[in-house]
Amino acid sequence: MERKINFKQAIGTHTLLYGGANTKKTYYTAQFIEFLIITEHIKPSSISILDFAPPLNMIGTIKFGGKIKDFSKISLKCKNLPIRKEIIPPRFSAQDKKELYEYLCHNYKITHKALNIFKKNPTKFLVINDLSLYLHLGNKRYLLDIIKSVNTFFGNTYYGGEIKSTFNKLLSIKERKRVDFLVKHLENVIFTS
Repeated sequence: MERKINFKQAIGTHTLLYGGANTKKTYYTAQFIEFLIITEHIKPSSISILDFAPPLNMIGTIKFGGKIKDFSKISLKCKNLPIRKEIIPPRFSAQDKKELYEYLCHNYKITHKALNIFKKNPTKFLVINDLSLYLHLGNKRYLLDIIKSVNTFFGNTYYGGEIKSTFNKLLSIKERKRVDFLVKHLENVIFTS
C-alpha cells in the first residue's frame, strides 16, 4: 500500500522515516528529493545526500538495503558525499560477535567521516539514507546536532525485528533506543511499518 507523505510540509523541518525492512523508506526518501528538484525547483547543489545503505540485497524473504540512486536517477545531480568503501550490512554478513564488531567499526569510520565532511561544508538540505548504520556505534547527540543545524532534514532508519540472530540481540536493543531518542527529539516522524 502506497503511503501519502506530505513532502511540502517536510520543507523547513526535520523528518525521520522509521520502520521495518522493506517498508519503502528509501523509496520515499528518493521521492522527497525528486519533489524538491522537480516540483519546488530547488537547486540540486543545495541538497546533500549521505547514503549509508548497503547495496540492495535479499536474504530469504527479507529485502534490505538499496541506495537512493536505485530509486531516483535525478538524485545523482545532488551533492552526494563520497563514501569510498562499501557499507557492510553487519547482521546479515557477520558469522559471530567478533566479526559483527569488525563490521560495525568499518561502517562507523565511513559514516562518521561522511558526517564530518558535511559538517565542514553544509547545505540547506540534508538527506540521510539508513542512518542506523551510523547509530550502531556513533554518537546520537552528534548526529542530532548535525540534523538540527540544517534548515531541512529528511532521513530514514531501520526500526524493526526482522533482522536478528543469536549474537546481535544487544545491537538491536541499542539501535532501537537510539532511534527512539531521535524520534523523541525530531518534530516530524513517520512510522512506515
